[in-house]
Amino acid sequence: MDESQLKKALATAVRFRKLQVTAGLYRFSVAQFLVALILLLAVYPFLVEWEYGSTIETILMTVVLVSAVLAVSGRTWGLAIGLVVPALAAAWIERYGDGLVPPWIVACARMVFVGFVVIQLLRFIVQAKSVNSEVLCAGISAYIVMGLLWSTAYLLISQLNPGAFLGERLEGVNHSLGRFDSLYLSYTSLTCLGCNIIPVSKVARMLMVLESLTGVLYLAVLIARLVAMYSRPTEKE
Repeated sequence: MDESQLKKALATAVRFRKLQVTAGLYRFSVAQFLVALILLLAVYPFLVEWEYGSTIETILMTVVLVSAVLAVSGRTWGLAIGLVVPALAAAWIERYGDGLVPPWIVACARMVFVGFVVIQLLRFIVQAKSVNSEVLCAGISAYIVMGLLWSTAYLLISQLNPGAFLGERLEGVNHSLGRFDSLYLSYTSLTCLGCNIIPVSKVARMLMVLESLTGVLYLAVLIARLVAMYSRPTEKE
């Protein structure tokens, strides 16, 4: 290897190192974060039936949020910690604090942090120079996290306006959304599948429209980005 090739290899290594620091990959793999997300979604339906399901749900959500900090924080470590601590604290206080924290505070704290995670994942995908397993996992993770973001928004709307949604299986006389209902509604809207939960208020209907548009456009833009990154080395050769 001559001197020019050595310099080129070193420059490539430095760029890759900077990309890792930006995405936080040297601390925790995005693939591991994706596994935590899939685990949460896989066991979530069964938690509703368990006696201690709500506690297990909070524990799993804590694991997901902490793994998100380790996977995507990078140079924004301080900001990530500052955003995740209120989200975690509010969730646990809501679970055992007997109404000390209003539900809308819990929802807002979680939405802010989840939005930060989505931005960091998208930033990593945009800055990537080539397609690898981490980029693919980041793309899938961002899609799943978007569903979590909108599910929290639906839950917040239902708490502020219990009559915002209608459905046979919704909780109580006012048809309030439960946590699983909001998750179900979110992912069926994101994937444009449709479900038996009907939005009644204008805010709820507009949120569903925005989520469906986001789901379709995200997949189109992500595929275009991955194809562009994959074909770039071939063009240079």
